[in-house]
Amino acid sequence: MVDEKYMQAAIREAEKAREIDEVPIGAVIVYEDEIIAAGYNVRETSQTTLSHAELIAIQKANEKIGSWRLEDCTLYVTLEPCPMCAGAIVQSRIKRVVFGATDPKAGCAGTLMNLLDEKRFNHQAEVTAGVMETECGQLLTDFFRNLRNKRK
Repeated sequence: MVDEKYMQAAIREAEKAREIDEVPIGAVIVYEDEIIAAGYNVRETSQTTLSHAELIAIQKANEKIGSWRLEDCTLYVTLEPCPMCAGAIVQSRIKRVVFGATDPKAGCAGTLMNLLDEKRFNHQAEVTAGVMETECGQLLTDFFRNLRNKRK
């Protein structure tokens, strides 16, 4: 139940992205049962490669805690992290990652590879996959269907 509660918050972030015609991906970071940071995808709006939901949330959490180490935090994200975001998760020492939909093209938390459980790195994160997977996946399916229809 706790995972679903926070995934709902990540979905609300994804909906903010959708409202501005961004790919609807949202993330929240939880510390001591409180959301301390949130972010959503703004890559098209910002025209910045690094504007993924996870990276925005990580930066805000760093500012909130006053440290680059997020050791006791859990990241909830609607789509499986890509290699860039997985690297940032490892570097920030996030303890646990919970994601909704898998990403068959770039997923690095178990689908294509699992960078979050790579023993050669100095940190591994616990991964819980598929939380509210249908809802998270539907956001993306609907978004891309609408985008294709607009282009016709």
